[in-house]
Amino acid sequence: MSAPVPGETPLPRSEFAVTERYAYLNHAAVGVLPRSSQAALDAFVAAHASGGVMGVFPYEGQMPAYRERIGRFIGASGDEIAVLRNTGDGANAIALGLDWQPGDEMILADNEFPSNAIPWLALRARGVNVRLVRSAERRLTPDALRAAMTPRTRVVAVSWVGFHDGYRYDLAGLAEVAHAGDALFCVDAIQGLGAFPIDVRALGIDALYAGGAKWMLALQGVSLLYVRRDLIERLALGAPGWRSMRDIWDFFNYDQPYASDAWRFEGGTPNFIGALSLERAIDAIERAGTARIGEHVLALTDRLFEGLQRAGATLHTERGPRISSGIVSFSMPGCESVALGKALQNDEGIVTTWRASGIRVAPHGYNTTGEIDALLEALPTHVRALRAS
Repeated sequence: MSAPVPGETPLPRSEFAVTERYAYLNHAAVGVLPRSSQAALDAFVAAHASGGVMGVFPYEGQMPAYRERIGRFIGASGDEIAVLRNTGDGANAIALGLDWQPGDEMILADNEFPSNAIPWLALRARGVNVRLVRSAERRLTPDALRAAMTPRTRVVAVSWVGFHDGYRYDLAGLAEVAHAGDALFCVDAIQGLGAFPIDVRALGIDALYAGGAKWMLALQGVSLLYVRRDLIERLALGAPGWRSMRDIWDFFNYDQPYASDAWRFEGGTPNFIGALSLERAIDAIERAGTARIGEHVLALTDRLFEGLQRAGATLHTERGPRISSGIVSFSMPGCESVALGKALQNDEGIVTTWRASGIRVAPHGYNTTGEIDALLEALPTHVRALRAS
């Protein structure tokens, strides 16, 4: 892979106010809004403040168009998209909707973020055997999944990219194995969507869910759910609401059927401003080119990984063809990671995620090689200081 050209980025840096204060390398935690999105959201708030329902209703009327835009972005159609609050909402829509029988099984890795674990683990109360693949022993590869599957396996759920170490899973391979065993394949895409292209149909994904507030560069409190068209009617609604109905304006017709499209899963009034933030972010990402962003992000994280190796870091991330992502996690021997992360942020303006287990770095399409080099150059001084303290 060729190195990114210094100063050139797929996403224009002028779109991101955060660059004026920080080297922001923390998109695995919370992304940042492009200026174009901020302007659109400011207009929404002004319309709401000055017109109430008259200001908001035009945005409500755009919801079908927003769903279509989101659907095209992931290779789906708008009628397969619901706009929800968060990643866990999407997982719950599937987990609560299936007609589980005692003794049924679903398979999950034991290193998932809770958003893609708790909704499935709660099924144990309904007699479902939630089987955890021990990641310390073996990654959830297609071969590992094949070995774990049984005739009772009904669902396999996985994160596209591991939140803690950045391992990118083989979605097509896992989907093939799951479907060979007549199981559904569900994906938490929050740590990859927006940084890398995806096509849910080509990959064989049955359901995909992702919050918008990380790599998608949207607001917190909004997410997308994709449900394959022929799966929608199979799912019971775990949390129906007035907007689940076929004609939402026929208020007293309580017995009418649910909507046939995925927006039945939205339940109550959706987050209009959140949906707008998703649509605006998709516009910015598509103008830059998702494939170009992915190549740029991989080049930056390759550069970081190699520099950390030279610096003597302990790397908690695997790199390689088709498994690398936008996340690199590391620690420095003899140096407490929280203190090091704080020093980089407070003294150098380099924003990362820092926990006792290590420092996580996650650049996006507007970050530069200079910002990666600045982190690598700042490390030795702060490591020496902390080791001496």
